[in-house]
Amino acid sequence: MGAAALATVAVTLGNPSGTPIASADDCPDAEVVFARGTNEPPGLGRVGDAFVDALRQQTSGMNIGTYGVNYAASKLQLHGGDGANDTISHIKSTVSSCPNTKIVLGGYSQGASVMDIVAGVPIGGINFGSSLPPEYANNIAAVVTFGDIADRAGGSLPTKSALLGSKALDLCNPVDPICHAGQGNEWSGHTEGYVPVYTTQAAAFVAPKLMGGGVAHMPGQVPGIPQVPAPVSQAPTPAIQVH
Repeated sequence: MGAAALATVAVTLGNPSGTPIASADDCPDAEVVFARGTNEPPGLGRVGDAFVDALRQQTSGMNIGTYGVNYAASKLQLHGGDGANDTISHIKSTVSSCPNTKIVLGGYSQGASVMDIVAGVPIGGINFGSSLPPEYANNIAAVVTFGDIADRAGGSLPTKSALLGSKALDLCNPVDPICHAGQGNEWSGHTEGYVPVYTTQAAAFVAPKLMGGGVAHMPGQVPGIPQVPAPVSQAPTPAIQVH
């Protein structure tokens, strides 16, 4: 019997269903699950792509996979719960097939709201969907959010999530009107204000958590990196559209 035939027999005996089995060699060291902002095409979005690029540079060649959350990131913003459900479903699938892969969650703007839902953070006092089951919390290495309207609607993920807040970082550009209340805001602070400065800062926060032996951080703080002003707890105004 030829080598190929022997291999087929071995697979059949070990797996009678014939369904392919994921091996450790197929699993990345880490995976970034990122929810894009409003009206961005499917994928990670501009901020997500920049964050992953920076993270790969700071993790010395670590194998980092990616997953773009599958949801309708429309202006009506009615599908954040769908994005949270897709995120949770993907986490469960990843843990089942690749239990040693470290998962990093992230989101920009409306995508940040998706991660708020996953982390059990009410937005403006309202729960828009199911949160991650607690038994999966240990599989999440870190969470990063950018331009999150929750900063103006009751508090950010690091301060409000009992489930994931201790391993989360929220970044708000101080001239971004979506997450910052006050003078000097410019719309460009939201649409253009996160790449590359804040995406690089987020990578600096996450990299030690993936590589091991990192210094413990207080939630929402990165040593040596200037922090933006604390967001003001204020309900969002109807005129604001999250992108």
